[in-house]
Amino acid sequence: MIPIRFGYLKESDFSVEKIQAPTKNQLKNNQVLLRPLYYSVDPYQRGRITGTKDSYVDSYVAGQTITNYLVGEVVASTSTGYKEGDIVLHDSGKWESEYIVNAKELSKPQPKTKVDPIDFVGVLSMPSYTAYYGTIVIGKPKAGETILVSSASGAVGQMAVQIAKARGLKVVAVAGSDDKVEFVKSLGADVAFNYKTCGDYTEAIKKAAPQGIDIYYDNVGGPFLDGALANINIHVRIIVCGAITQYNLSSPDQVYGVKNFTRILVQKATVQGFIVFEHYNDQAHNEFFNKVSKLYKEGKIQYKVDVTEGLANAPRALINLYEGKNFGKTIVKAKV
Repeated sequence: MIPIRFGYLKESDFSVEKIQAPTKNQLKNNQVLLRPLYYSVDPYQRGRITGTKDSYVDSYVAGQTITNYLVGEVVASTSTGYKEGDIVLHDSGKWESEYIVNAKELSKPQPKTKVDPIDFVGVLSMPSYTAYYGTIVIGKPKAGETILVSSASGAVGQMAVQIAKARGLKVVAVAGSDDKVEFVKSLGADVAFNYKTCGDYTEAIKKAAPQGIDIYYDNVGGPFLDGALANINIHVRIIVCGAITQYNLSSPDQVYGVKNFTRILVQKATVQGFIVFEHYNDQAHNEFFNKVSKLYKEGKIQYKVDVTEGLANAPRALINLYEGKNFGKTIVKAKV
């Protein structure tokens, strides 16, 4: 694909190519021939498509294969650590049907809980851990407090809603369609509304949370952030996870400037952004995996995924994500 700094992506920005598949005879020492099963599709990838060099993750290079989290199956191996049939995870997995990778780049799923391979790019994936880390570690929730979650039906939001509810918080959830609103209510949200039809954001939030906001889990930025700032309580914790309203602007002059910035001062707010990649070795990651996998197995956590079948359709899945046409965590299944 080619770098796209501004505007929404188009399928013509991508190319899908057929090449000769690698074979096990091409393996060198400590390498694995990997067949992906499920590819993760995530909002942060938009930043990698811009071609910029000043971000927390490298941009994709024109003409090279897109990479992201995936779960796959070992076809062949020259490594003592992996054998044919093993299910493995690759943080920078290639959007290819099969490829050769150095064994040291792979990891095996934690063995304590047996789950379906798709769950490693779904309920136990990076966005779910993002929700857990943001809500628990940064949000420091206390029972009885009120949390506002934007993009609440998405990969991060739906998990944040359930984690917050389990901690005894009043959850105000915001989504982009009436069916998504009903979905987040089914997850336990106390109040939910459609940001596309609610009118003025400040008033809509005030109506949903007249007692004010103690924690705001921000996935969208832009004007909705201003509405949230107008409703924050003293010592609010604002978790800056994403700003998807700003990812596909057609020009730099469309960047939204926050107007209620002084509310951060007046309300003595804590505003913290974070990059979850930096926290995979934290104790919180083990806690997340053990707790969430157990609750999911017991049916106490729901997690909606939006699966596109066939690697050739991955560009459309990515585009749908930015256009808000997905419903749940976006995943591409390797084979139809």
